[in-house]
Amino acid sequence: MQIHLDALGGVAGDMFAAALLDAFPEQEAGVLASIWAALPDVACECIPHNDGILSGRRFVVSKPSPGDRERERPHSHPHHHGHAHRHDGSDAPDHAHRPWSGIRDDLGNAPLAPAIRDHAIGIFTHLAQAEARVHGIDVESVAFHEVGAWDSIADIVAAAHLIDALDASAWDVSALPLGSGRVRTQHGPLPVPAPATSLLLAGFATLDDGIPGERVTPTGAAILRYLRERAPPAARGAPRILAGTGIGFGTRVLPGISNCLRVLVYTETRTVMRTAGEHRELGVIEFEVDDQSAEDLAMGLDRLRTHPDIFDVVQMPAFGKKGRMTTHVRALARASAIEGAIAACFTETTTIGLRHHIVSGAALQRHAATVSVDGREVRVKVVGRPGGATAKAEADDALATEGHAARAALRREAEAIALREYRERGDDA
Repeated sequence: MQIHLDALGGVAGDMFAAALLDAFPEQEAGVLASIWAALPDVACECIPHNDGILSGRRFVVSKPSPGDRERERPHSHPHHHGHAHRHDGSDAPDHAHRPWSGIRDDLGNAPLAPAIRDHAIGIFTHLAQAEARVHGIDVESVAFHEVGAWDSIADIVAAAHLIDALDASAWDVSALPLGSGRVRTQHGPLPVPAPATSLLLAGFATLDDGIPGERVTPTGAAILRYLRERAPPAARGAPRILAGTGIGFGTRVLPGISNCLRVLVYTETRTVMRTAGEHRELGVIEFEVDDQSAEDLAMGLDRLRTHPDIFDVVQMPAFGKKGRMTTHVRALARASAIEGAIAACFTETTTIGLRHHIVSGAALQRHAATVSVDGREVRVKVVGRPGGATAKAEADDALATEGHAARAALRREAEAIALREYRERGDDA
């Protein structure tokens, strides 16, 4: 599944949640439960909304008085303040000064699913890093004002839940409206886009549609930055099937245009995945090592192979300075996280310099299966190829079998079973 964000009115945290819940209404109960787990004294609901042009949903958050609160389970309350498309705090309560470390600890200690907790902290981390750069301070010294309020935290937890639940293979976004003017904050009037927002949106396409105001909030920008670094954009030109759509509204009324974020949900066509491959960007890191023992280098390269942002590591003999025998190393890394992969290379090897660049790559669709052969489990990788699927059994799973012929027979049988199951599911159609 691939998800495209069409920022007609702009992007804010509540608009992101509302648009996805309009497209995936079955996720609403889970989102409300996650918010209640993180913020037990906050209630929210996703209500139908029609601005006279389009219809969709609005994600509203409220903090009921103690006498009105029912604490048995997540539920809905009316919403009497606006926060989705502004972050000046002028009409939203409890916009307190909160340190980033406190928000991080609160999320870390909340009874959230681990993946949702990680997504929420990841989004907030981008905000904290941007604020630190804007104010010229250390990240641990950052304190949030508007973004630290409970309504913004609820928006981010909702976004984190949806990112985890939908598990899209790709996210992309249209050109973002810049907006104009000033926005009121605890720091005083700031230009639009706000300084932290501008840092978060570096590298994104923008447009000036002539409509003033804050069009992308810091929360919305942090979500977009997090998605871009976590999942690649969809391959350009690849055929996709439009499977669904949703519209999420903000609270402001924009002149002559609906203040909404639209999501378009696509499914990939299997034929394209098998014949053309999935196009992606890769980071290539290369260096030589001539002063590290073979034993220690082998351990270091094995650790690089388990790094979450490194796909593969190969090594080969080469001749270096003064005719010395050396080892040439090449690592393939996630392009969006190449700096972390570079740091790992410096940590695990003795090299003091390396080269890196970004290349275009293509990968065929693959499926990991575990099948049973005579009571023994064998892992098999099935790959969709232009001429038909192929399978390769994991050699390590045949180690306990004595004799080359017996091992080969075990692997061939496992591959045949995996291919048959693959085709029965229709994956090779």
